[in-house]
Amino acid sequence: MNLHIIAITHRNFDLSEIGLFHLSDEERGSVLQQVKKELELSEIMYLSTCNRVEFIFTSAQPLSGNFLAKFFSALPSRTFSISSKAVSSSEIFSGDEALTHIFSVASSLDSIVVGEREIITQVRNSFEESVKLGLSGDTIRLLINKTIETAKRVFTETAIAKNPVSVVSLAYRKLRDLNVKLDARFIVIGSGVTNTAMSRYLRKHGYSDFVVFNRTVENAAALANELNCEAYALTELPAYTNGFDVIVTCTASNGAIITPELYKTLNGTDTSRKVVIDLAVPNDLDESILNDFDVKLIAVNNLQEVAKNNLLEREKELEQCRNIIGEQIAEFHQELRQRQVEIAMSSVPKKVKEIRENALNTVFAKELAGLDSNSRKVLEEVIAYMEKKYISVPMKMAREILSEETKVN
Repeated sequence: MNLHIIAITHRNFDLSEIGLFHLSDEERGSVLQQVKKELELSEIMYLSTCNRVEFIFTSAQPLSGNFLAKFFSALPSRTFSISSKAVSSSEIFSGDEALTHIFSVASSLDSIVVGEREIITQVRNSFEESVKLGLSGDTIRLLINKTIETAKRVFTETAIAKNPVSVVSLAYRKLRDLNVKLDARFIVIGSGVTNTAMSRYLRKHGYSDFVVFNRTVENAAALANELNCEAYALTELPAYTNGFDVIVTCTASNGAIITPELYKTLNGTDTSRKVVIDLAVPNDLDESILNDFDVKLIAVNNLQEVAKNNLLEREKELEQCRNIIGEQIAEFHQELRQRQVEIAMSSVPKKVKEIRENALNTVFAKELAGLDSNSRKVLEEVIAYMEKKYISVPMKMAREILSEETKVN
Protein backbone atom coordinates (compact mmCIF):
# COMPACT_ATOMS: atom_id res chain seq x y z
CA MET A 1 0.00 0.00 0.00
CA ASN A 2 2.94 2.34 0.67
CA LEU A 3 0.84 3.71 3.54
CA HIS A 4 2.76 5.38 6.39
CA ILE A 5 1.97 7.37 9.52
CA ILE A 6 4.28 9.61 11.55
CA ALA A 7 2.73 10.22 14.98
CA ILE A 8 3.79 12.75 17.61
CA THR A 9 1.76 11.86 20.71
CA HIS A 10 1.46 12.28 24.47
CA ARG A 11 3.37 9.02 24.99
CA ASN A 12 6.71 10.44 23.83
CA PHE A 13 6.29 14.22 23.87
CA ASP A 14 5.17 16.89 26.31
CA LEU A 15 2.01 18.74 25.32
CA SER A 16 4.07 21.89 24.80
CA GLU A 17 6.28 20.00 22.32
CA ILE A 18 3.28 18.59 20.49
CA GLY A 19 1.96 22.14 20.23
CA LEU A 20 4.96 23.11 18.09
CA PHE A 21 3.69 20.77 15.36
CA HIS A 22 0.12 22.08 15.32
CA LEU A 23 -0.43 23.86 12.01
CA SER A 24 -2.70 26.90 12.00
CA ASP A 25 -5.52 27.30 9.49
CA GLU A 26 -3.49 29.93 7.67
CA GLU A 27 -0.31 27.89 7.24
CA ARG A 28 -1.70 24.36 6.90
CA GLY A 29 -2.21 24.31 3.15
CA SER A 30 1.14 25.80 2.16
CA VAL A 31 3.14 23.75 4.67
CA LEU A 32 1.58 20.43 3.68
CA GLN A 33 1.89 21.20 -0.03
CA GLN A 34 5.58 21.92 0.56
CA VAL A 35 6.05 18.67 2.51
CA LYS A 36 4.25 16.72 -0.20
CA LYS A 37 6.42 18.26 -2.91
CA GLU A 38 9.80 17.98 -1.14
CA LEU A 39 9.23 14.40 0.00
CA GLU A 40 7.59 13.38 -3.31
CA LEU A 41 4.54 12.02 -1.51
CA SER A 42 1.57 10.74 -3.49
CA GLU A 43 -0.96 11.78 -0.84
CA ILE A 44 -0.89 13.32 2.63
CA MET A 45 -3.40 14.04 5.40
CA TYR A 46 -2.82 15.93 8.64
CA LEU A 47 -4.58 15.03 11.90
CA SER A 48 -4.31 17.23 14.99
CA THR A 49 -5.99 16.81 18.40
CA CYS A 50 -5.22 18.09 21.88
CA ASN A 51 -2.69 15.32 22.52
CA ARG A 52 -1.39 14.28 19.10
CA VAL A 53 -0.27 15.40 15.67
CA GLU A 54 -0.19 12.79 12.93
CA PHE A 55 0.87 12.83 9.29
CA ILE A 56 -0.79 10.11 7.19
CA PHE A 57 0.69 9.69 3.74
CA THR A 58 1.52 7.36 0.87
CA SER A 59 5.04 7.03 -0.45
CA ALA A 60 7.13 4.34 -2.12
CA GLN A 61 10.16 5.51 -0.13
CA PRO A 62 11.19 3.65 3.05
CA LEU A 63 10.94 5.71 6.23
CA SER A 64 14.67 5.86 6.92
CA GLY A 65 16.40 8.29 9.24
CA ASN A 66 17.27 10.48 6.27
CA PHE A 67 13.66 10.52 5.13
CA LEU A 68 12.46 11.54 8.60
CA ALA A 69 15.10 14.25 8.90
CA LYS A 70 14.06 15.66 5.54
CA PHE A 71 10.39 15.38 6.52
CA PHE A 72 10.76 17.39 9.73
CA SER A 73 13.05 19.93 8.09
CA ALA A 74 10.17 20.75 5.73
CA LEU A 75 7.97 21.80 8.66
CA PRO A 76 7.86 25.34 10.14
CA SER A 77 11.07 26.63 11.73
CA ARG A 78 9.55 26.60 15.25
CA THR A 79 9.82 22.79 15.18
CA PHE A 80 13.56 22.80 14.46
CA SER A 81 14.41 23.05 18.19
CA ILE A 82 13.17 19.49 18.74
CA SER A 83 13.64 18.09 15.23
CA SER A 84 16.26 15.60 16.44
CA LYS A 85 13.85 14.34 19.11
CA ALA A 86 11.09 14.18 16.50
CA VAL A 87 13.25 11.96 14.29
CA SER A 88 14.20 9.62 17.13
CA SER A 89 11.00 9.60 19.22
CA SER A 90 8.11 9.88 16.76
CA GLU A 91 6.04 6.74 16.36
CA ILE A 92 6.34 5.31 12.84
CA PHE A 93 3.77 2.98 11.30
CA SER A 94 3.70 1.37 7.86
CA GLY A 95 1.40 -1.06 6.06
CA ASP A 96 -0.87 -3.07 8.34
CA GLU A 97 0.64 -1.41 11.41
CA ALA A 98 -0.51 1.93 10.01
CA LEU A 99 -4.00 0.51 9.47
CA THR A 100 -4.13 -0.86 13.01
CA HIS A 101 -2.94 2.47 14.37
CA ILE A 102 -5.39 4.76 12.56
CA PHE A 103 -8.30 2.38 13.22
CA SER A 104 -7.35 2.36 16.93
CA VAL A 105 -7.00 6.15 17.03
CA ALA A 106 -10.41 6.73 15.45
CA SER A 107 -11.94 4.14 17.79
CA SER A 108 -10.44 6.05 20.74
CA LEU A 109 -8.39 3.06 21.87
CA ASP A 110 -5.23 5.15 21.64
CA SER A 111 -6.49 8.26 23.45
CA ILE A 112 -5.74 9.63 26.91
CA VAL A 113 -9.44 9.22 27.61
CA VAL A 114 -10.44 5.92 25.99
CA GLY A 115 -13.95 5.85 24.57
CA GLU A 116 -14.29 9.46 23.46
CA ARG A 117 -16.37 9.65 20.30
CA GLU A 118 -15.20 13.14 19.31
CA ILE A 119 -12.17 11.68 17.57
CA ILE A 120 -14.37 10.36 14.73
CA THR A 121 -15.44 13.89 13.86
CA GLN A 122 -11.84 15.12 14.07
CA VAL A 123 -10.68 12.40 11.64
CA ARG A 124 -13.52 13.16 9.23
CA ASN A 125 -12.89 16.91 9.32
CA SER A 126 -9.16 16.40 8.76
CA PHE A 127 -9.83 14.24 5.73
CA GLU A 128 -12.34 16.70 4.25
CA GLU A 129 -9.76 19.46 4.61
CA SER A 130 -7.09 17.34 2.92
CA VAL A 131 -9.45 16.86 -0.03
CA LYS A 132 -10.23 20.58 -0.15
CA LEU A 133 -6.52 21.39 -0.20
CA GLY A 134 -5.84 18.85 -2.93
CA LEU A 135 -3.52 16.80 -0.71
CA SER A 136 -5.16 13.37 -0.63
CA GLY A 137 -6.33 10.91 -3.26
CA ASP A 138 -7.95 7.53 -3.73
CA THR A 139 -5.97 5.53 -1.17
CA ILE A 140 -6.53 7.91 1.73
CA ARG A 141 -10.19 8.25 0.70
CA LEU A 142 -10.66 4.49 0.98
CA LEU A 143 -8.61 4.46 4.19
CA ILE A 144 -10.68 7.12 5.96
CA ASN A 145 -13.97 5.60 4.84
CA LYS A 146 -12.90 2.29 6.37
CA THR A 147 -11.46 4.07 9.43
CA ILE A 148 -14.76 5.78 10.23
CA GLU A 149 -16.66 2.56 9.54
CA THR A 150 -14.36 0.74 11.96
CA ALA A 151 -14.82 3.32 14.70
CA LYS A 152 -18.59 3.17 14.36
CA ARG A 153 -18.48 -0.61 14.63
CA VAL A 154 -16.34 -0.41 17.76
CA PHE A 155 -18.67 2.08 19.43
CA THR A 156 -21.78 0.18 18.32
CA GLU A 157 -20.72 -3.42 18.89
CA THR A 158 -18.70 -2.99 22.10
CA ALA A 159 -19.12 -1.18 25.41
CA ILE A 160 -15.75 0.55 25.14
CA ALA A 161 -17.32 4.01 25.42
CA LYS A 162 -19.61 3.07 28.29
CA ASN A 163 -16.94 2.42 30.88
CA PRO A 164 -14.48 5.33 31.21
CA VAL A 165 -11.40 4.58 33.30
CA SER A 166 -9.84 8.01 33.79
CA VAL A 167 -10.81 10.01 36.86
CA VAL A 168 -11.16 13.10 34.68
CA SER A 169 -13.65 11.49 32.29
CA LEU A 170 -15.60 9.95 35.16
CA ALA A 171 -15.79 13.29 36.96
CA TYR A 172 -17.01 14.98 33.78
CA ARG A 173 -19.70 12.35 33.27
CA LYS A 174 -20.91 12.85 36.84
CA LEU A 175 -21.02 16.58 36.20
CA ARG A 176 -22.89 16.08 32.94
CA ASP A 177 -25.45 13.87 34.70
CA LEU A 178 -26.16 16.79 37.05
CA ASN A 179 -27.14 18.93 34.02
CA VAL A 180 -24.67 21.70 34.86
CA LYS A 181 -25.20 24.42 32.25
CA LEU A 182 -22.40 25.59 29.95
CA ASP A 183 -22.47 29.09 31.46
CA ALA A 184 -21.64 27.72 34.94
CA ARG A 185 -18.97 29.59 36.93
CA PHE A 186 -15.95 27.43 37.88
CA ILE A 187 -13.45 28.06 40.65
CA VAL A 188 -10.36 25.93 39.96
CA ILE A 189 -8.18 25.41 43.05
CA GLY A 190 -4.77 23.97 42.16
CA SER A 191 -3.09 23.87 38.75
CA GLY A 192 -1.30 20.53 38.83
CA VAL A 193 -1.55 17.72 36.28
CA THR A 194 -4.99 16.46 37.38
CA ASN A 195 -6.67 19.85 37.58
CA THR A 196 -5.05 20.91 34.31
CA ALA A 197 -6.43 17.82 32.58
CA MET A 198 -9.85 18.36 34.17
CA SER A 199 -9.94 22.02 33.14
CA ARG A 200 -8.92 21.24 29.57
CA TYR A 201 -11.61 18.58 29.44
CA LEU A 202 -14.26 21.01 30.67
CA ARG A 203 -13.19 23.68 28.20
CA LYS A 204 -13.19 21.14 25.39
CA HIS A 205 -16.83 20.35 26.17
CA GLY A 206 -17.95 23.96 26.07
CA TYR A 207 -17.44 25.41 29.54
CA SER A 208 -15.70 28.78 29.50
CA ASP A 209 -16.18 30.68 32.79
CA PHE A 210 -13.16 29.90 34.96
CA VAL A 211 -10.96 31.46 37.62
CA VAL A 212 -7.77 29.74 38.87
CA PHE A 213 -6.20 29.82 42.33
CA ASN A 214 -2.90 28.18 43.18
CA ARG A 215 -0.13 28.46 45.76
CA THR A 216 2.30 29.45 43.01
CA VAL A 217 0.84 32.27 40.96
CA GLU A 218 3.09 31.51 37.97
CA ASN A 219 1.61 28.00 37.67
CA ALA A 220 -1.89 29.38 38.09
CA ALA A 221 -1.18 31.88 35.31
CA ALA A 222 -0.04 29.12 32.94
CA LEU A 223 -3.35 27.26 33.32
CA ALA A 224 -5.36 30.48 33.31
CA ASN A 225 -3.74 31.40 30.00
CA GLU A 226 -5.09 28.20 28.47
CA LEU A 227 -8.53 28.82 29.94
CA ASN A 228 -8.54 32.52 29.04
CA CYS A 229 -9.32 33.57 32.61
CA GLU A 230 -7.85 35.29 35.66
CA ALA A 231 -5.24 33.71 37.98
CA TYR A 232 -4.70 34.41 41.67
CA ALA A 233 -2.63 33.20 44.58
CA LEU A 234 -4.38 30.71 46.85
CA THR A 235 -4.12 33.22 49.70
CA GLU A 236 -6.51 35.50 47.80
CA LEU A 237 -9.29 32.89 47.71
CA PRO A 238 -11.05 34.12 50.91
CA ALA A 239 -11.47 37.53 49.31
CA TYR A 240 -13.12 36.19 46.15
CA THR A 241 -16.74 37.39 46.01
CA ASN A 242 -17.81 36.78 42.40
CA GLY A 243 -19.70 33.61 43.25
CA PHE A 244 -19.47 30.14 41.73
CA ASP A 245 -21.49 27.15 40.58
CA VAL A 246 -18.75 24.51 40.58
CA ILE A 247 -15.49 24.15 42.49
CA VAL A 248 -12.80 21.92 40.99
CA THR A 249 -10.08 21.28 43.54
CA CYS A 250 -6.95 19.17 43.67
CA THR A 251 -4.03 20.24 45.87
CA ALA A 252 -1.26 18.45 47.74
CA SER A 253 -2.52 19.68 51.10
CA ASN A 254 -2.48 17.24 54.01
CA GLY A 255 -5.82 18.49 55.23
CA ALA A 256 -8.98 20.23 54.07
CA ILE A 257 -8.33 23.65 52.57
CA ILE A 258 -11.99 24.38 51.88
CA THR A 259 -13.20 24.89 55.43
CA PRO A 260 -16.81 25.67 56.39
CA GLU A 261 -15.80 29.29 56.99
CA LEU A 262 -14.15 29.62 53.57
CA TYR A 263 -17.05 27.89 51.83
CA LYS A 264 -19.55 30.18 53.53
CA THR A 265 -17.57 33.22 52.36
CA LEU A 266 -17.38 31.94 48.77
CA ASN A 267 -21.04 30.97 48.76
CA GLY A 268 -22.31 34.25 50.22
CA THR A 269 -26.10 34.44 50.30
CA ASP A 270 -26.54 32.08 47.35
CA THR A 271 -28.80 29.17 48.38
CA SER A 272 -28.76 27.26 45.09
CA ARG A 273 -27.16 23.81 44.89
CA LYS A 274 -23.42 23.81 44.19
CA VAL A 275 -21.11 21.12 42.87
CA VAL A 276 -17.65 20.35 44.22
CA ILE A 277 -15.33 18.12 42.19
CA ASP A 278 -12.70 17.11 44.75
CA LEU A 279 -9.86 15.21 43.02
CA ALA A 280 -7.42 15.48 45.94
CA VAL A 281 -6.17 12.71 48.23
CA PRO A 282 -6.94 13.36 51.04
CA ASN A 283 -9.98 15.46 50.15
CA ASP A 284 -9.66 19.25 49.99
CA LEU A 285 -13.28 19.71 51.10
CA ASP A 286 -14.20 19.54 54.75
CA GLU A 287 -16.94 16.88 54.93
CA SER A 288 -18.95 18.89 57.47
CA ILE A 289 -19.80 21.31 54.64
CA LEU A 290 -22.07 18.65 53.19
CA ASN A 291 -24.24 18.80 56.32
CA ASP A 292 -24.69 22.56 56.33
CA PHE A 293 -24.90 23.46 52.63
CA ASP A 294 -26.65 22.17 49.53
CA VAL A 295 -23.60 20.61 47.87
CA LYS A 296 -23.26 17.72 45.45
CA LEU A 297 -19.80 16.19 45.95
CA ILE A 298 -17.91 14.33 43.23
CA ALA A 299 -14.96 12.84 45.10
CA VAL A 300 -11.84 11.17 43.76
CA ASN A 301 -12.00 8.17 46.12
CA ASN A 302 -15.40 7.16 44.73
CA LEU A 303 -14.28 7.79 41.15
CA GLN A 304 -11.14 5.69 41.57
CA GLU A 305 -13.17 2.70 42.68
CA VAL A 306 -15.47 3.03 39.68
CA ALA A 307 -12.45 3.45 37.39
CA LYS A 308 -10.88 0.27 38.78
CA ASN A 309 -14.04 -1.74 38.12
CA ASN A 310 -14.45 -0.20 34.68
CA LEU A 311 -10.87 -1.07 33.78
CA LEU A 312 -11.57 -4.75 34.40
CA GLU A 313 -14.64 -4.57 32.20
CA ARG A 314 -12.77 -2.67 29.52
CA GLU A 315 -10.11 -5.35 29.21
CA LYS A 316 -12.84 -7.69 28.01
CA GLU A 317 -14.00 -5.10 25.49
CA LEU A 318 -10.51 -4.43 24.14
CA GLU A 319 -10.20 -7.97 22.82
CA GLN A 320 -13.45 -7.57 20.89
CA CYS A 321 -12.26 -4.18 19.60
CA ARG A 322 -9.04 -5.73 18.33
CA ASN A 323 -11.01 -8.48 16.59
CA ILE A 324 -13.14 -5.87 14.83
CA ILE A 325 -10.03 -3.98 13.74
CA GLY A 326 -8.53 -7.21 12.38
CA GLU A 327 -11.66 -7.88 10.35
CA GLN A 328 -11.69 -4.32 9.04
CA ILE A 329 -8.05 -4.54 7.96
CA ALA A 330 -8.82 -7.66 5.91
CA GLU A 331 -11.81 -5.93 4.34
CA PHE A 332 -9.74 -2.85 3.56
CA HIS A 333 -7.16 -4.93 1.68
CA GLN A 334 -9.97 -6.47 -0.35
CA GLU A 335 -11.56 -3.10 -1.11
CA LEU A 336 -8.18 -1.62 -2.02
CA ARG A 337 -7.49 -4.49 -4.47
CA GLN A 338 -10.92 -4.05 -6.02
CA ARG A 339 -10.30 -0.36 -6.44
CA GLN A 340 -6.87 -0.98 -7.96
CA VAL A 341 -8.45 -3.38 -10.45
CA GLU A 342 -11.14 -0.81 -11.26
CA ILE A 343 -8.51 1.84 -11.89
CA ALA A 344 -6.42 -0.52 -13.99
CA MET A 345 -9.44 -1.69 -15.99
CA SER A 346 -10.81 1.83 -16.44
CA SER A 347 -8.48 2.28 -19.42
CA VAL A 348 -9.80 -0.84 -21.19
CA PRO A 349 -12.87 0.79 -22.82
CA LYS A 350 -10.74 3.61 -24.19
CA LYS A 351 -8.13 1.18 -25.55
CA VAL A 352 -10.78 -1.04 -27.15
CA LYS A 353 -12.41 1.95 -28.82
CA GLU A 354 -9.02 3.09 -30.12
CA ILE A 355 -8.42 -0.39 -31.62
CA ARG A 356 -11.91 -0.33 -33.14
CA GLU A 357 -11.42 3.09 -34.70
CA ASN A 358 -8.00 2.13 -36.05
CA ALA A 359 -9.37 -1.06 -37.58
CA LEU A 360 -12.30 0.68 -39.26
CA ASN A 361 -10.54 3.82 -40.43
CA THR A 362 -7.01 2.63 -41.19
CA VAL A 363 -6.23 -1.11 -41.20
CA PHE A 364 -9.35 -2.27 -43.08
CA ALA A 365 -10.42 1.05 -44.59
CA LYS A 366 -10.07 -0.11 -48.22
CA GLU A 367 -11.90 -3.39 -47.66
CA LEU A 368 -14.73 -1.64 -45.83
CA ALA A 369 -15.10 0.90 -48.61
CA GLY A 370 -16.27 -1.92 -50.90
CA LEU A 371 -19.11 -3.04 -48.63
CA ASP A 372 -22.71 -2.03 -49.20
CA SER A 373 -24.55 -0.19 -46.43
CA ASN A 374 -26.33 -3.30 -45.08
CA SER A 375 -23.13 -5.31 -44.89
CA ARG A 376 -21.30 -2.47 -43.16
CA LYS A 377 -24.18 -2.10 -40.67
CA VAL A 378 -24.04 -5.81 -39.79
CA LEU A 379 -20.26 -5.64 -39.42
CA GLU A 380 -20.45 -2.64 -37.14
CA GLU A 381 -23.08 -4.39 -34.99
CA VAL A 382 -20.81 -7.44 -34.68
CA ILE A 383 -17.87 -5.22 -33.75
CA ALA A 384 -19.98 -3.30 -31.20
CA TYR A 385 -21.10 -6.60 -29.62
CA MET A 386 -17.54 -7.89 -29.41
CA GLU A 387 -16.39 -4.51 -28.05
CA LYS A 388 -18.83 -4.76 -25.13
CA LYS A 389 -17.69 -8.30 -24.39
CA TYR A 390 -14.02 -7.34 -24.53
CA ILE A 391 -14.78 -4.69 -21.93
CA SER A 392 -17.11 -6.65 -19.63
CA VAL A 393 -15.43 -10.07 -19.63
CA PRO A 394 -12.09 -8.93 -18.10
CA MET A 395 -13.97 -6.95 -15.42
CA LYS A 396 -16.10 -9.99 -14.58
CA MET A 397 -13.05 -12.25 -14.43
CA ALA A 398 -11.23 -9.79 -12.17
CA ARG A 399 -14.21 -9.65 -9.78
CA GLU A 400 -14.39 -13.46 -9.69
CA ILE A 401 -10.68 -13.71 -8.90
CA LEU A 402 -11.00 -11.18 -6.08
CA SER A 403 -14.09 -13.00 -4.79
CA GLU A 404 -12.21 -16.31 -4.70
CA GLU A 405 -9.32 -14.63 -2.86
CA THR A 406 -11.77 -13.41 -0.23
CA LYS A 407 -13.18 -16.92 0.27
CA VAL A 408 -9.69 -18.42 0.63
CA ASN A 409 -8.59 -15.75 3.12
